[in-house]
Amino acid sequence: MAVELVEPEKTPHPSADISTPIPNGTASSKPMVKGDISAFIGPGVEFKGVISYKGSVQIDGNLEGEIHTDGTLLVGEQAIITAKISAGSVVSKGQISGDIVAKEQVQFLKSAKMDGSLNTPQLSMEEGVQLNGTVEMKPTGKRNAP
Repeated sequence: MAVELVEPEKTPHPSADISTPIPNGTASSKPMVKGDISAFIGPGVEFKGVISYKGSVQIDGNLEGEIHTDGTLLVGEQAIITAKISAGSVVSKGQISGDIVAKEQVQFLKSAKMDGSLNTPQLSMEEGVQLNGTVEMKPTGKRNAP
């Protein structure tokens, strides 16, 4: 299940649409999540500390610290994140330095930059992504013993 990052000028906070991408890279008209953005850190905002949340959060500013959620982390093109990230899913157009552990998936869109370690069962990257670090991918779910 993939999500598309919503640009802040297209969708005012707090009601944002996150749509499911279709193969040609455009968003479908059927929203996957509507109005579920729990928090929005806009361009020019600097935050240092720990963020724990449920649902989705979109970051377009600067964040240093830790991010913890079972939901979706949306990283905008202007975002600069230096953090330890634990999330259900991560969709990034911005810059991330640190470690990401995602239970479901990580999606890097073409302007994304990642420096650090990445642990996720599903990874997708568009052409132009800069990824420097280690990647570990293990399938989710329990395996049946023989």
